[in-house]
Amino acid sequence: MKKLIIQKFGGTSLSSKERRNAAVHKILKAKEELKSVVVVVSAMGRNGDPYATDTLKSLIKNSTCSLKNIDLIMSCGEIISATVLASMLESASQTVTVLTGFQAGILTNNSFSSSEILSIDKKKITSHLMKDEIVIVCGFQGVTKNNEITTLGRGGSDTTAAALGVALEAECVEIYTDVDGVMTADPNVVSSAKIIEEINYNEVYQMADTGAKVIHPKAVEIAQKGNILLKIKNTMSSHPGTYISANTIVVSNPNLSEINDALLTAITHKDNISQVTISMDENGIAESGIFSSLARANISLDMITLFVTKKIFTIDDLQSNLLKEILDASNLQYRILDNCSKITIIGNKITGIPGVMARILSTFSKNNIQILQTSDSHSTISCLVHTKNAILAVNVLHQAFGLNL
Repeated sequence: MKKLIIQKFGGTSLSSKERRNAAVHKILKAKEELKSVVVVVSAMGRNGDPYATDTLKSLIKNSTCSLKNIDLIMSCGEIISATVLASMLESASQTVTVLTGFQAGILTNNSFSSSEILSIDKKKITSHLMKDEIVIVCGFQGVTKNNEITTLGRGGSDTTAAALGVALEAECVEIYTDVDGVMTADPNVVSSAKIIEEINYNEVYQMADTGAKVIHPKAVEIAQKGNILLKIKNTMSSHPGTYISANTIVVSNPNLSEINDALLTAITHKDNISQVTISMDENGIAESGIFSSLARANISLDMITLFVTKKIFTIDDLQSNLLKEILDASNLQYRILDNCSKITIIGNKITGIPGVMARILSTFSKNNIQILQTSDSHSTISCLVHTKNAILAVNVLHQAFGLNL
């Protein structure tokens, strides 16, 4: 069989006739290069567009509708995208097969609206590829062992593409979006942000997990486990994009320049965060099981810092009201600071390098930016700041660490 590539087109890549034509051009180009192609599609557009997932979901007015039934309507957008794209390819004299997640053999657990892929039976896809057909798979969806439709949650089409890439042993997975690749910062925030030509799995996972929206972290995790090359590319341009792999240098792309010598790879930011401080008594005891109570309520905690007299952590703003109910019911003393943002510097090169935190502190001090809290891992350092200072914080760090060069 020919070399296989997976091409995934997101909602913005399919939102207009012009963009769909561009997607068709990318697919036909791959066929001209004598490659087998599996295409994964998202629903067309974003919330408000007629066939976008959120638009379809908004048609359900009954808040008591089961997640199982909601998944049925949420899976329709990808089917529409796949069929429309197939008709365009057929008009270009291509033989095309459209498969739903169920037909493509994607088996999931029964966690409706956020299911996990358990396995992929690749026989049906392979049989069509052997006939030199283009296979279009509806992303974001699968089926349980009881033949019930499920969806994979946010970023589910990225997850589908990566999982198919691993299962089918593809040469690479191309994720098409509306930017030329992964960038050193959000270009809407930092005008001097640059395309990162090469990045490893861990770094891009950290970026996705801390605010960057180019690819879902679950997809990166799957690709890393299967050691599949990922490429982030722009549907509307011929830019080579960003190559994501386990190694620093991607041998298969000799046109890439040498790796930037900057200490950091990128800077991300995430808004709509609240900082929570819970006071404890002189023995360091607040009440037993508060973290367990928060976990049962599916409240995700981040930047956790524990002291003898207090516990500090951050949550998503949307969970503040539920958090207050739980803390009030436990008769705890607490303080919630809203309108915070998490600024994260990312780079494997910072591991074990002295002076990185000192440079952050110095940069923020010179620009009168207050740091509310910090956390770190072997390749990241995060700082919590007031949202009013977030854009300035990202820009001054981008310059201080040489990412503007």
